[in-house]
Amino acid sequence: MRSKRTSSTAIKGLLLALLALCLCIGHALAGQTVGTVTHLSGPLLAKKRDGTTKVLTRNSTVEEGDTLVTEKRTYARIKFIDSSDVTLRPGTLFKVERFAYDEKAPKNDSAVMSLVKGGLRSVTGKIGKRGNQDAYEMKTPTATIGVRGTAYGATFCQGGECGKLPTGLYVDVADGKIVVSNKGGTQLFTAGQFGFVPSPTAPPVVLPKNPGASFTPPPAVTGPANSGQQKGSQPGAAPSKPVDCEVR
Repeated sequence: MRSKRTSSTAIKGLLLALLALCLCIGHALAGQTVGTVTHLSGPLLAKKRDGTTKVLTRNSTVEEGDTLVTEKRTYARIKFIDSSDVTLRPGTLFKVERFAYDEKAPKNDSAVMSLVKGGLRSVTGKIGKRGNQDAYEMKTPTATIGVRGTAYGATFCQGGECGKLPTGLYVDVADGKIVVSNKGGTQLFTAGQFGFVPSPTAPPVVLPKNPGASFTPPPAVTGPANSGQQKGSQPGAAPSKPVDCEVR
């Protein structure tokens, strides 16, 4: 009898241990919330770490590890927990690789993001302005962008996506400075300047004028957060609640 009780206790202990392990793995895959979708003008998808795809709406959260995908006519604006702001243009793939921000621990700041394709406009937050100024990195197919307290734009053009412009990374600086680096070299760009990086091994260059690769988001995306109506809503009606769903 004692042997059966011991065996039963051992099995229960094993099951509890397995359950705890599953919960830990699930928590790790979920990622932590690092931002919120404040403005949206069309379909926005988030490819999650666990392989699922989630449809995001206004007020949806963005997690570390998410790859955001905007459709052909979609503009999306995300507010991150360090008060930084990123606006994505249509046809963009943007990944939040790593994002760590603790108000009490500036030395642990880290923001590593990737612009895989498409374009964005960014107003940087506290990461990169306190503690380690190199804590912010925006990776692209041809170069990495670092900031020095700034507002800038980045667009990666390929396959005729930017008209007749050659394939490569185009940057522009509205305020502050950015540092663009790759195997070919490093170039500092200041407010009012435009730049181009054709490949991972070619050095970044300053362009004499605006090449026309930048974009201007519509008023619905540049205005105050949550001030617009959902498409199809009636004047004076209460705003509809955002609904998240997962596509597996």
